[in-house]
Amino acid sequence: MKVVNHIENFDAGVPTIITIGTFDGVHIGHRKIINRLIKAAEKSDAEATLLTFFPHPRMVLQQNSELKLLNTLDEKRKILAETGLENLIVHPFTLDFSRLKAECFVKEVLVDQLKAEKIIIGYDHRFGRNRTANIEDLRAFGKKYNFSVEEISKQDIDAVAVSSTKIRNALNQGDLELANSYLTQPYQLTGEIVKGKGLGKKLGYPTANLKIKEDYKLIPRQGVYVVETDIDNQHYYGIMNIGTNPTFNEAKQSIETFFFNLDHDLYGQQISIRLLKRLRGEKKFEGPEQLIEAMKNDEMEAKNYIDALKHV
Repeated sequence: MKVVNHIENFDAGVPTIITIGTFDGVHIGHRKIINRLIKAAEKSDAEATLLTFFPHPRMVLQQNSELKLLNTLDEKRKILAETGLENLIVHPFTLDFSRLKAECFVKEVLVDQLKAEKIIIGYDHRFGRNRTANIEDLRAFGKKYNFSVEEISKQDIDAVAVSSTKIRNALNQGDLELANSYLTQPYQLTGEIVKGKGLGKKLGYPTANLKIKEDYKLIPRQGVYVVETDIDNQHYYGIMNIGTNPTFNEAKQSIETFFFNLDHDLYGQQISIRLLKRLRGEKKFEGPEQLIEAMKNDEMEAKNYIDALKHV
């Protein structure tokens, strides 16, 4: 998949078939659109192209927005690369860009720059300045500028019954199973392993402290999770705690993972950790002994879950 970081940098050697959107989470609804896009491109000499925007438009247009995203930009790129897309265009979303009139966007961007042959879009898609144009306007522009429009119907979208908002809500409520079923893959957290306070090591559970630089990334509800990762081409499982270590009266949230059968230094490494199951919420224990006992139970429950996974 070719990734281009600005519309103007895209050199359309052949016509394109395009879909447009933020695609946060790349969930099963998004994948349905992408699969349709790829199949349409296979039937012609055009290239399957996805146009997305960063930052998320709501972050730009709603100054007080506290929107958290399911993917960092890098995570989204990697997920989309596995779908079979030929081109991913990530265009900077700015106030000036948001003021571009609908016909200017169609003519200058979709037609002149991207050489759109067909646009595949949801029935409720709106675009242009103040989002005043809809799919009927797009069809009218298609007749004028010689491209076709394929609508993803309300029935198709409703049949999937999933949205990025539903997934965010599930993660905030601790329903990882529902979120993962919508995403079709485990929710992931990506960041750098940094030094923590070493509390886990003192308890006999040395942990890797994950620092996520993107403050817009959604962190799931506090609690203990079964997780997996790949480090140096080796697969590891473990238990992750998202929380504030209330037993030790900490205030700042941390993301700490105890990996099973991993004994080498991870400091400075960039890793992605996939969340498989939420075991429980974070609790305040009377002291270290009670916390250690709970961690032993968490480890046992996690290993039983992993053994069951391996035998599915």
